[in-house]
Amino acid sequence: MSLTRRELLKGTAAALAVAGGAGTSTPAAAGGGALSGMAGGMDAAAADAAVPAGQGNAALKLWYPRPATQWVEALPLGNGRLGAMVWGGGRSERLQLNEDTLYAGQPYDPTPPQALAALPEVRRLLFAGRYAEAEALANAKMMGQPKKQMPYQPLGDLLLDFLEISELNGYRRELDLDRALAISTFEARGMQHTREAFVSAADQCVAVRLSGDKPRRIGLRIGLGSDHAQAAVEADGEHGLLLRGRNGDAFGIEGGLRFAARLRVLARGGSLRRRGERIEVLKADEVVLLLTAATSFRRYDDIGGDPEAITRAQLDAAASRSWDALLAAHVAEHRRLFHRVAIDLGDSPAEVAGLPTDARVARFAQGGDPALAALYHQFGRYLLICSSRPGSQPANLQGIWNDLLSPPWESKYTININTQMNYWPAEANALGECVEPLERMVAELAEAGAETARWMYGAPGWVVHHNTDLWRRSAPIDGAQWGLWPTGGAWLLQHLWDRWDYGRDPDYLRRIWPLFKGAAEFFAATLVEDPGTGAMVTAPSISPENKHPHGAALCAGPSMDAQILRDLFDQCIQIAGLLGVDADLAARLEALRRRLPPHRIGKAGQLQEWQQDWDMDVPEIHHRHVSHLYALHPSSQINVRDTPELAAAAKRSLQIRGDEATGWGIGWRLNLWARLHDGEHAHQVLAMLLSPSRTYPNLFDSHPPFQIDGNFGGTAGITEMLLQSWGGQVFLLPALPQAWPRGRAAGLQVRGAGEVDLEWSGGQLLRAQLRSRRGGRYRIGYRGQVLEVALEAGAAATLAWNAGRLRHV
Repeated sequence: MSLTRRELLKGTAAALAVAGGAGTSTPAAAGGGALSGMAGGMDAAAADAAVPAGQGNAALKLWYPRPATQWVEALPLGNGRLGAMVWGGGRSERLQLNEDTLYAGQPYDPTPPQALAALPEVRRLLFAGRYAEAEALANAKMMGQPKKQMPYQPLGDLLLDFLEISELNGYRRELDLDRALAISTFEARGMQHTREAFVSAADQCVAVRLSGDKPRRIGLRIGLGSDHAQAAVEADGEHGLLLRGRNGDAFGIEGGLRFAARLRVLARGGSLRRRGERIEVLKADEVVLLLTAATSFRRYDDIGGDPEAITRAQLDAAASRSWDALLAAHVAEHRRLFHRVAIDLGDSPAEVAGLPTDARVARFAQGGDPALAALYHQFGRYLLICSSRPGSQPANLQGIWNDLLSPPWESKYTININTQMNYWPAEANALGECVEPLERMVAELAEAGAETARWMYGAPGWVVHHNTDLWRRSAPIDGAQWGLWPTGGAWLLQHLWDRWDYGRDPDYLRRIWPLFKGAAEFFAATLVEDPGTGAMVTAPSISPENKHPHGAALCAGPSMDAQILRDLFDQCIQIAGLLGVDADLAARLEALRRRLPPHRIGKAGQLQEWQQDWDMDVPEIHHRHVSHLYALHPSSQINVRDTPELAAAAKRSLQIRGDEATGWGIGWRLNLWARLHDGEHAHQVLAMLLSPSRTYPNLFDSHPPFQIDGNFGGTAGITEMLLQSWGGQVFLLPALPQAWPRGRAAGLQVRGAGEVDLEWSGGQLLRAQLRSRRGGRYRIGYRGQVLEVALEAGAAATLAWNAGRLRHV
């Protein structure tokens, strides 16, 4: 009998019924056994039916017995555009706020005016082996001006100081991933307090409710604050505050954005009065706070918006609805995305599952807590929903959560791995809509990058290097060692290809073709012949961000560039054929593709990072980047099925590099070991990622400091352990570790517009169901066997592992 969607949901609802009321759970219920999340793109009504009213899924909660004392203990909320970090304080509460277009500066042009003239000499020096001289010249003539880009900046804080709150008893704070709701509860002075907060995508506001089990006992002072030098707070009617200001200057670029945050206080019972720049509420039964925020940003070259008008309209609309209506709309919209995928990796013992989340992280490497891995997986999906929605900016280095005017690496977009890793979990985890902000950014980069291509390289098409910001700047920054890398935009395009490949929408393919075509035209014009090898190579370039043994990072034709361009040219050829356009360009790209540098195996049996066999002589043999392994993951040019010798060389490179790295570096290694179908090593790497050295108490990834890419890499890696989709085949449980002997997953997506549910026990597949949205032929593989499945649109097939064979049932 097949594992149906109804059975999956029924099992989840039954487990939830055992879990108890809202905000409570038994230790056993906290352990998992229920699927972590509800599967399958359900509508709001079905979602609500799956989670009984008033009950929460304990397997989908982060919880702590004390308030946060530092930012990386606070709990993240977001609607794609607005972010809030909730500290959960008893006597005082802080919600640190972000708006995703609040970057420093304003539209600017960093194009280096001498770059084009210097380009031939830089190339000549590279091909002569004078790498340090080439890099010095590139630093002098080819870097953006300024050499830095604009930082992402915080909006401010919502500050609550409570009156007559003394010792806190029975304190608990939690983040409910299923409802995207932060809750703090405690008893003080004979009253049970409940504080709830969410950030609504439906109503574009931050919402907070303060309540208790006794009337007329809530008293507090409410204020807004900001670290921006040009920010001030004023009254906004009888019941509100208005924070308005201007963004900061940075690296010689003057701030030009205006921003506003508007707060309204809605008290039931008691009294409300103004005390300076704060609002005081006394003896209320309940208090609801609503906050909206906006900037004058319209797009990367237009900052003429009216944030005060926007916030006023949004706040008036939100304030016209009851708390219950706001919460219901918020939960329904969140669950519309979140409930599409469910995952259960097995039960954790009650004494482990009942621990606070940070305590579980501290002991994860000891084993015996598979439910924490499931929670971590769903936390990554939660973060992507919260930080990247249609109409918002893409998730940056910190998603949307940042409390510093000058954050590490400016918290912008680093597109030599970090931005791409943010979106690795999107397609397979049924969050394709969350890619829309990235697609829009690529389209804007194609506009801005066309100027960079023309003025720096004298070339058609478009190019962007290793970083960009809100203003879509595409010139190289930081220094040639890091920034003079021309394939960042080409890598971003792979996510648009995935959007097509997982969805198979012909209209989407037509929309993105100009972006692919422009990138290909740039490289067709700028690739040059390497006189030493005869290959057509990028020059100058780097293998991000690694120095080779010749006193520099700058080089010609690093392996990663050839791998990215091999994908780009292949995809352009396919798109041109599918759409019946640009046959001449496709033929030209096919000829260029054949002349790209091939994969090479070096003297240590490793996959070479450069055309030359330099890997064993580099200054940092354990470098955090593994750029030359792009071909293994996220690409599949190298794989265990088709290129076993190259896969073995990639494995040797991983062994030489070592597992220890930054948070995101470990996240990449997790995915690579999964692609090598080594579940035990993949789980070992996951244990490194999900440890106190690489995971903060609130489950944020620790680079250190905080970068969100490691979270997304972790979610993607767990998915890759359970299901892979590449090379025209779907691989079931390709890297299942012994630590997860039984489990279920539902709603995972595969290429060709397919969806897969899985169930396994005793370390082997029980059954899998494949559904097809558009119809097609699928190759399903498990333990070396491959089954061909042909489906009509909307049809499903169920497979089982029976007597050592994969069969239809």
